Amino acid sequence: MARRRFDLFAASERLMRMDEAAWSRHASPWSVFSRMTVLPLMTLAVWSRVWLGWGALLPIALVLAWTWWNPRAFGLPASTDNWASRGTFGERIFLNRRQVPIPAHHIRWAKGLAWVSGLGVLPWLFGLWQLNPGFTLCGLAMMIGGKLWFVDRMVWLYQDMQDQHPDYKSWLR
Repeated sequence: MARRRFDLFAASERLMRMDEAAWSRHASPWSVFSRMTVLPLMTLAVWSRVWLGWGALLPIALVLAWTWWNPRAFGLPASTDNWASRGTFGERIFLNRRQVPIPAHHIRWAKGLAWVSGLGVLPWLFGLWQLNPGFTLCGLAMMIGGKLWFVDRMVWLYQDMQDQHPDYKSWLR
């Protein structure tokens, strides 16, 4: 029996409890772009330990709640014919790659950009621990830059795959 490899992307989807309704609402550009606030807000929340002490756990908890609520926070978009919505659709297609295979180059790019973002965690955490703005901002730039590039690649994936499954094409309106 073949052993199934751990899939960080699928694990994230499960952790976020993304169902059809959440995905539909997350296709809103408001949801996609406001999601970029999560890491800067977490940075401020962790940094607030300087003046709040253990009270910083409250803003950290609020940011974690915002992270979970964000895909559900906005209504259905009036139109999904935009970059942000297509990026969300591409992410769904990527997550469905075991059921509907996608071109290998899209998988390589997605995993590579996940590594870029993941490596950004190291200077970010070091910067937060040391209260070093340079390391913190370097890490933020790597994580957010990697995520934005990932979303852009997911737009490309959607454009390549929208005709490969009836559900995919129906998302665009």
